[in-house]
Amino acid sequence: MAKLPQWLPALVALVLLLAVNLSAVGSFGEFEFWFSMIKVVAIGALIVIGAFMIFGHAPTTAGAASLANLTGHGGLFPKGLWGFMLSFQMVAFSFTSIEQVGLTAAETHDPKRTLPRVLNSLPVLVIVLYVGALIVLMSIFPWSKVAANGSPFVQVFNSLHIPAAASIVNFVVLTAAGSACMAAIYSAGRLLFELSITRPRLHALAKLSRRQVPVRSLLVSSGVIAVAVALNAVLPASVFTLVTSVATVCFLFVWMMIIIAHLRYKKRHPERGLFSAPLFPLGDWYVLVFLGFVFVVMFFSWDTAIATAAALALLLALSVLAQLQHPKKS
Repeated sequence: MAKLPQWLPALVALVLLLAVNLSAVGSFGEFEFWFSMIKVVAIGALIVIGAFMIFGHAPTTAGAASLANLTGHGGLFPKGLWGFMLSFQMVAFSFTSIEQVGLTAAETHDPKRTLPRVLNSLPVLVIVLYVGALIVLMSIFPWSKVAANGSPFVQVFNSLHIPAAASIVNFVVLTAAGSACMAAIYSAGRLLFELSITRPRLHALAKLSRRQVPVRSLLVSSGVIAVAVALNAVLPASVFTLVTSVATVCFLFVWMMIIIAHLRYKKRHPERGLFSAPLFPLGDWYVLVFLGFVFVVMFFSWDTAIATAAALALLLALSVLAQLQHPKKS
């Protein structure tokens, strides 16, 4: 049986996820709920099972599972402090779209009550699920034995000779990717629709379907994502690094704009604000400095430098174009 090209499943998935977004907001929320539930349950189960393996010193193909694996293969910084800093690009990419929580305010039934509760739970979920899963994985399977061309979750279960579990984890990874893609279509489509309302040149996108869905904006946002599918067909070996680097730069820019907007808003309206940011304004300035630092670090690796420069050039061109179309009034 002939092997399918790797871009074809991506294209089919994109079409299906677009169809969900085009149906209704309720359908998007339902799918995201179940996708998120699958991820949370799977990672929670991994942490629990991994804890039993670690404290029971379960054997694997790379040796016994143990907390000693965290420091026994070169220490906590086996590649030195510089290697640790070079990982920031992928770490930042892992948190892209976290700002979408704020975008849901317009379609949330009671945002004044719901959003603060969600925002307060985010740090806890990140620490428990993200950091906890990494600790468990690297305790079961030393980092030096993890292959860079596959999922470490799947590799860990394969090392335990549990192929069924590895297949389940593969399914979870795919649902996580689908969830991220669907959320990207949703957020980009809504932002385009909001811009089209106030921008005469984009009025063609300011059209809602009978189900109050911004169809044209969603089609445009999906078309941009389809560029990644095309790159997958042309540059299958390097598309992942290219796309993740460009996405990281764009989201770093978005996060910096959010922080700057927050600083200006609080300066003009110090009495307003339903949800107070901790350590304001020092926390805001710390985040800005850190994001700028990640920008700089991305230029010190050849794999990410070219994509970073291209993304920055695109952002600069868009900024100049916007300034020419909407010059500041003297």
